[in-house]
Parts: sequence; C-alpha cells; structure tokens
Amino acid sequence: MPRILQADVDEVKSRTNIADIVGERVSLKSAGVGSMKGLCPFHDEKSPSFHVRPQVGYYHCFGCGASGDVYSFLREMDHVSFTEAVERLAARVGYTLHYEDGGPAPETSGRSRLYAANTVAAEFFRSQLLSPEAESARAFLGQRGFDAGAAAHFGVGYAPRGWDGMLKALSAQGFTRDELTAAGLVSAGQRGVYDRFRGRVVWPIRDVTGQTIGFGARKLYDDDQGPKYLNTPETPIYKKAQVLYGLDLAKRDISRGDPKRVVVVEGYTDVMACHLAGVTTAIATCGTAFGAEHIKLLRRVMGDDSAAGEVVFTFDGDEAGQKAALRAFTEDDRFNAQTFVAVAPDGLDPCDLRLQRGDQAVRGLMSAKVPMFEFVIDRKIASFDLSTAEGRVGALRAAAPIVAEIRDALLRPEYERILARRLGMDPTDVHAEVRRHERRGRQGDAGAHEQRTAAPAAGAADTSAAVPVVTLLTLPRTGESLLERDALMGALQYGHQLDGELLQRAMSTPFTVPALDAVREAIAQIPDRQRPGWALQAVDAVREPYRGLGGELLMAAFPARDEQSAKASATDLCRRLIVRGLEREKHELLGAIQRLPADSDGARSIARRIVEIDGERQRFTEN
Repeated sequence: MPRILQADVDEVKSRTNIADIVGERVSLKSAGVGSMKGLCPFHDEKSPSFHVRPQVGYYHCFGCGASGDVYSFLREMDHVSFTEAVERLAARVGYTLHYEDGGPAPETSGRSRLYAANTVAAEFFRSQLLSPEAESARAFLGQRGFDAGAAAHFGVGYAPRGWDGMLKALSAQGFTRDELTAAGLVSAGQRGVYDRFRGRVVWPIRDVTGQTIGFGARKLYDDDQGPKYLNTPETPIYKKAQVLYGLDLAKRDISRGDPKRVVVVEGYTDVMACHLAGVTTAIATCGTAFGAEHIKLLRRVMGDDSAAGEVVFTFDGDEAGQKAALRAFTEDDRFNAQTFVAVAPDGLDPCDLRLQRGDQAVRGLMSAKVPMFEFVIDRKIASFDLSTAEGRVGALRAAAPIVAEIRDALLRPEYERILARRLGMDPTDVHAEVRRHERRGRQGDAGAHEQRTAAPAAGAADTSAAVPVVTLLTLPRTGESLLERDALMGALQYGHQLDGELLQRAMSTPFTVPALDAVREAIAQIPDRQRPGWALQAVDAVREPYRGLGGELLMAAFPARDEQSAKASATDLCRRLIVRGLEREKHELLGAIQRLPADSDGARSIARRIVEIDGERQRFTEN
C-alpha cells in the first residue's frame, strides 16, 4: 500500500492546532505560558494532570504518562491507523495528500468507512423526511412541537418502510454489504440483507466531535412488530455506554457555563425540547442506563476540577424514574460537580412540559432542582410510616447508609440534621446510626485494600528489580539538578526562539544527573531546531528509561510571565550552563598546571587557555 509522503505528514501536522483536536474531547484551560490542561481522556482522574502545548504540538499526562502528538492522540482516542489519522486531519485542513512513487490514495480502511457510511446514511434519512411517505414522521414531530427548522438542527430524518431503500442508496455510492453490516445499518435474515431501520423517525447519534456513529429510531406504524425505540447495535465505532446524545451540540455551552451545568434527560425528544427552550446543555443516554463511562465523558467536557459544576438529572416521578435516580446516585461520587434531581410537575418529561406549559416551564425546571442526596433520602423514607416508632427506626436504618456515604465533612452534619427533621428524631440518635454505617464502610474498604496490597502468590513474577521510572518529582533537588532541569525545559519549549549556537554549546556539556543528561544528549543531536516538531523528535530520541522524563520536561509549566520573558529566561539558563562548563574546565586546568614545570610549553598553553576562559566567562556573565 502506498505510503503518504513524509513531507505531507509534517505539513498536515504543522497546519493543525493540537489544542483544537484535543479540545473537541477535553475541556482545556490555560495552565501557564503556552500550556493548557484538562482531565486526561486516557485514565480516570478528578484533578487535571493532562497538559497540551499547542506551540510544540504535544500532549502529556503527568498522571498516567500518556504522551504524543496529534496523530497519536487520534490513534489512541479513535483507534484508527496512522494513515487514517493523517488522512482525517488532511481533510479537515483541506490539504491534498501525495503518496510515495506517485501512487494513488489507498482505499480508506475499516473505521473510516464506517464513519463515512453513517454520514451518508444520515443524509439519506434527512432527505427522506421531505418525501410524501414521511407525512406520518412529520406529523409525529409536529405534534411534539418540532418544526422543519428543529428537525434540520438535530438532523432528524425518516427511514422508508421498504426493505432495502437505504441499502440500494448506499450501495450505489460504493459501500459494500459487509461495510453496511459492520456499521449496523443493515441486518441479515432468511430473505437476505435488509435495512435495519424501516418506517421510523430517525435521529443521528454523534460522538463528541460531531461525527455520526449510529442512529436511534422510533416506530410510527401499528404494524411494526419491533420495539418502540431501536438503536444501532454495538459496532467498532458505536458503544452505547460511551456516547451521549446531544453532547456534540451541548459541549460548548457546558464548558462555557458559570457554573458549568449538564442536564441529563431520558430521550431524544427531551433533548430537543430542552435545547429549543434555551436549556442548551441537555444530553441523554442512548438506550442504556447512565453509568461510569458516561460520567468520564462528561467530566472531560466539564473539566470539573472544582465543585462548582452542576449535573442535573430529570426523571419521571414514577417508580421507573425513581429507580433511575437511585442508579445515578450510586455513581454520584465519581463527579466533582454537585448533583441534583429535577422532577417536573405531574411527572411530565421535558418534551411534554414544553408542549403543555411552554419554554419558560422547561427553563424553570432547573430552579426546582433538589440535591441528589436529599432526593434519594426522601425516596428511601417514603415507604415507611413515620407516625410509628417502628416506622421511624426503619426509615433511619434505610437512610443512614446514604448519609454515611457523604464525603464532605461539612455537608454530612447538615444532612444528618435534615434527616432528623424528616423523621422527627433526636439528631444524636441519627448521628450515631450514621457513624455506625460509616465504620462498617471503612472496614469493608480496609478489607478490600488488604486484598489489593497482599503479597503476590507463590510463582508470581517479581517486579521489584524493575528499573525505577524517573520523573520530575523524583529528580534530586540540588542547585545543579534544578539548573539542568529548568534549562532543558527552556530548550525543549523555546529552543526554536533561541540563538542556535548558544543552545548547541549549552547542550554540549555533560550534566550531573544521568536522566537529565540523557535528555540533553537527545537535544544536542537534533541539527535543525528551527523546524516544526523538532522537540518531539528530540523526546523520541531520548534513550529509555528516560523518554518519559523528556515528555514531562517538554510539557511542564516553565516559570515565566509571557513568551518574551520565557525566551529571556531560557537564554539566561543556557548562558549559566556555559559558564558552569567554563568554570569546570578552568578548575581542571588549574589542577593540571600545578603538575607541570612553570616554564614548560604545556604550562604556557594551559595558562593561555585559562585567560581565554576568563574572557569567555566574563562575556557570558555580562550578557
């Protein structure tokens, strides 16, 4: 298969701002000069340790060690090949790629074909919504308060009733039956391959970047024997536990909100109703319960490194809605944000609420929210007869474990008092019961910890002799090592702005810390430090086990107010390294000259070199 020319690979990377690509999945904010940070998309964390430097096109997580350029980010996030990553970014920036030996562009591979098939299918469904057959679909939308503009905004379409209308349309555009099957667009039966979605209103389901990855469809006709709602099955690009409907439209307002707020509703029409009513941060799950993977996705978009954010769940007031709230509650502590529940009057969902009472009622739903803990406590005690002693005690025993789960030391006493008032009991008794459940929980945690930290079983591999990983935190804290560390940070981050000869000379003298010296060697070997991407090349050239440290040095916050002061500071650090090297050389020469006769040629040569060193040292010191 022809390979993309390296010059084109480099050109596409230089035209792409890595912060734009990462920012589609992760909420980024400033983290100092030339750096941005957010919650790592590669591991679960509550405080941001994932840093991006747009100027050098690099990311690094100080928590899990993940690092790389924009291509590696796409490969890890979307599980695409290197070629697919380059082609995707080239299409984004409008650059025409060239291939080795003048060969044609290779056939787009697996996952890209699935994305393409879903994109074309979405367009097919949208076009069908205008057909005479789709009158029932248009009526369905109209009855729920959605006009043609709303349908277009959300990409709503119609799947014809025939068995193979979409199959024929996409086959005519070059998609094979195997590709359409892999994309979940067609199914196979005794009569062959046929459209999965038939005679239904169809909503495109998009990932956080806006790419269509699947569909949700509601039946319209009484003779449809299928389920009321039918979604795309699990495919290589559609995992229902990892996607939230409407997040592509809501993410901008979520990240810009003050406070940042996410509204979790239950269906596609509820998302549409909320957005049209002005609640533009509404999202919904796709045929599955709200779970841990959804929380990870939301937290990256919210960037909730503080407790200022809000997640508001809207549930029906019926038993199913209450169970959904309890399921969400079990995941509550995975958020840094505060969690709330909003139940509309008469148990109406947002779509019906908008129809019956207007946009203002949907917006007002947010002001009627109650904290998740309070909602769950009330549901727990609702089944007990609080007029009897037995009922009050039973309610306390049911609600105390919930209060015991509150980790906030200031918040828990407040809920103990709330519970005491709800039950009409002595706060001291409530506190004692909560403490009892707290101790029980701690004992369970301790047992789990003992299992996790138990000695390895006989025969297990002994990894104690593994080479220790060197990080910025484990480096020695001497004056010499701090100078070397900061100089390397300045070189990697601002080397393209420094005098080339000055930087080369600074990087030519061995360092005292072996790990830092390994990074120095890699920098010294790069001939052209004005070329975009040279710092990434230097990090890749660092010998193991120190390559990770090179990535940290490239991404760490360099102490400076702005770009100009950063350049000045990096220049000064290079001069200090050169002066240090001259002083070392002078010290060695002074020892050598003492071992030679004063009138020998060797002594005179050394004396001349000492004079030169003094002159050089003065020049670098004065500058």
